[in-house]
Amino acid sequence: MLRATLKSLLSRKIRLVLSALAVVLGVMFVAGSFVLTDTLDRSFSNLFSNIYSGTDVSVTAKAKANAAGTVPASVVDEVRGVDGVAKAQGQVNGSARPIGKNGKVMTTAGAPRLGASWVDGDSQLEMRDGTGPKADNEVAIGAFLASTGGFKVGDDIELITLQPKQKFKVVGIYGFPGGRDSLGGELITSFTEPVAQQLMLGEKGVYTDINVTAAGGVAQDQLRDRVSAKLGSDYEAKTGAQLAKDQADQIAEGLKFFNYILLAFAGIALFVGIFIILNTFSIIVAQRTRELALLRSMGASRGQVMGSVVLEAFVIGLIASVVGLGAGYGVGALLANFFATFGGGSLQLASVQLPLSAVISSFSVGLVVTMVAAVMPALRASRIAPVAAMREAATPDRPLTRPTVAGAVILAAGGAAMAFGFTNQSLALIFGGVMAAFVGVALLTPLVSKPMVSLIGRLLSWSMPGVLGRRNSARNPRRTAITAAALMVGIALITGVSVVLTSATASITKLSDTQIKSDLIIAGEQANDGGSATFTTDVLDRMKSTSGVKSVVGWANDGALINDEQYWVAAVTDVDAMREQFGLQTKSGTIAPLREDQVGVSEERATEKNLSVSSTMKVQLSRGEPKTYTVAFIWAKTPVMQGVVLPSDAIKNLRIPQLGNAFVQVVPGQSVVDVQKRIEPLFADNPEISVQDRSAFTKQQTSQFDTVLLMIQILLALAILIAVLGVINTLALSVIERTRELGLLRAIGMKRAQVMRMITVESIVISVFGAVLGLAVGSALGVATVAALKDQGITEFAFPWLQMGQYLVVAAVVGVIAAILPAIRAARLNVLDAIAYE
Repeated sequence: MLRATLKSLLSRKIRLVLSALAVVLGVMFVAGSFVLTDTLDRSFSNLFSNIYSGTDVSVTAKAKANAAGTVPASVVDEVRGVDGVAKAQGQVNGSARPIGKNGKVMTTAGAPRLGASWVDGDSQLEMRDGTGPKADNEVAIGAFLASTGGFKVGDDIELITLQPKQKFKVVGIYGFPGGRDSLGGELITSFTEPVAQQLMLGEKGVYTDINVTAAGGVAQDQLRDRVSAKLGSDYEAKTGAQLAKDQADQIAEGLKFFNYILLAFAGIALFVGIFIILNTFSIIVAQRTRELALLRSMGASRGQVMGSVVLEAFVIGLIASVVGLGAGYGVGALLANFFATFGGGSLQLASVQLPLSAVISSFSVGLVVTMVAAVMPALRASRIAPVAAMREAATPDRPLTRPTVAGAVILAAGGAAMAFGFTNQSLALIFGGVMAAFVGVALLTPLVSKPMVSLIGRLLSWSMPGVLGRRNSARNPRRTAITAAALMVGIALITGVSVVLTSATASITKLSDTQIKSDLIIAGEQANDGGSATFTTDVLDRMKSTSGVKSVVGWANDGALINDEQYWVAAVTDVDAMREQFGLQTKSGTIAPLREDQVGVSEERATEKNLSVSSTMKVQLSRGEPKTYTVAFIWAKTPVMQGVVLPSDAIKNLRIPQLGNAFVQVVPGQSVVDVQKRIEPLFADNPEISVQDRSAFTKQQTSQFDTVLLMIQILLALAILIAVLGVINTLALSVIERTRELGLLRAIGMKRAQVMRMITVESIVISVFGAVLGLAVGSALGVATVAALKDQGITEFAFPWLQMGQYLVVAAVVGVIAAILPAIRAARLNVLDAIAYE
């Protein structure tokens, strides 16, 4: 039996390749994700070890709210007096966004844009040209910033910090040890210490942290303990090794999340692969019915027949795992290099290795998926009676009662799991529920396969090859259903996400049009490095005096500790304008201007914290000391805004004591466009800030959904690619199965082109059927998700009809492409050999 199985396997090499390819792609994604994250994890660990190699101990102030506090200069002197300290240097770090020579703010691929204080003799820096800054209007810039922006010594450079755009003279360009232009693609500018303090921290005489160097013979841990004992509980001291580990762990946590995303899509790819392998082995068993039955009649037991099919699955899974692991290693290395070069090529990659986790997961997944998919066909093969060898048709159609009942039960269970997952915010339950729903739909699909395929096929039945292609696709409902289900999964997921994002866009647009009365919104795009575009409060007075302006409200967001719990708060400049522009209704108290010790609270927050008018709360902002506020009013529930509103006096104690947004209401009858043109010059010195009307601002905010959808489409393209392979596989095996039938058609006059057209019609019908299923299931998933997110502000149902139409067209194209190889094979069959084929 072993020899017979291996010979049977090797005699059908094309079938072997097609069967294994689906698993190869899924395993490649799994292995590649582990290789990528392992390489980047070690690369960032090495990076932070280098960054903190010159730091024995670092001292920072204990965090207030969501921002670290500042360290006064007097503390630096205290640290210098600690026994074992050789040197203590105060450092200033913050955000400084350079403006390129084209007048636009320079951006990065995620690396920060930093401002720092210059320290002469810093061993971590290498001066390439010029000197360090000496005067207030001088800066030294990193070599990566210089090369990216085309700056050289003697040039002027404009920078945005806590202050609006200011011009400086470049007096030096520096790099880092090892000939590196940057550590990780950052754009860095160094100022004189007083200027850095003013621009980065908002006041002079303070530092972000203290860099401490130990005297000879003093260990880092020992020095850290001495510094901590000296400074007390208001400050935190960490060794350089601790800092490097903390930073590396933080990056590793982010990479872990990224790895989960990749593994999720790998899981989807393998899930689709199961449909293909199941279909492949079902067809193989059907084709080998006589062969297996003859083996039974010659004495082979059921166990040996089942073992034959399982062994074939094991060989395919083993080969696919090996190939997928190798391909995954290559993909992981390629992606790691892409990540490194994406930030300017400054991240030095650690050597690409094959982690044990990648090896174990690849073989486990590849073998398990293939074996699981082969179990049912193997059981069916073992039940073939010896007498079947004497029959012409050994596999009559079986009733669909059992799969239909099972599909309904599994679909209901999947729906319940999704509902419970949404209620309890459990991603595992939601994902599991979606997968179960797909299985349930796949089991129910044969029930609707024949009528739907016949209906779709009528569109292509204008000739006899088209009629035959339609009938062939409807001939075996189970096979057609499983092949279509593979394509259904990818299109359903994309459709579901599209429905959710389209509904979110529609909800935001409706909210903007019906509840927000602001005509103009002043804001800056949130930078990918965490930097925020801000502007000073004095601009509001000039906006208020602008002709055609009715009211203006400025807005500043920040984190705060409220009764020792972390919340986001907003400090506003005009409560009356806020009430009018956002359509706020009173729930309790009176919505009126706040005193310095008063706050306004949304109904949701008040209910959550059992607050009422006159309740008090202790608020710790990023700066200053904790302060007790009294609730002055509570506004009624609205999707426009929630949370806690502070008086304008609180702005000075925020992490960035400036405004992030302003909302303008135009006098009725005045042209919004004209008022916009009058306000825009007020922000000429701040190119990060834009003045937009309400519709343009809404489009900008929802444009991020397009990026999310594009990323998901790219990742799910793998699942659709595997589904295409499934269609090819099914058609190729079907051509082999119908060799005699095709020979007879050719013998009675069917031409090669007509044979190819017949196979193409069959392929298109199956693909479009899968797309229709995907659109239906995806729409249902999207609607369910939108309904579950109603409390999160997504209140409108909207369908991306254009995209859904495009998916149908893509499915038809997929059908044409998938039919090419099987159609050519069918057309090339020798008529006499085909008639004699058995």
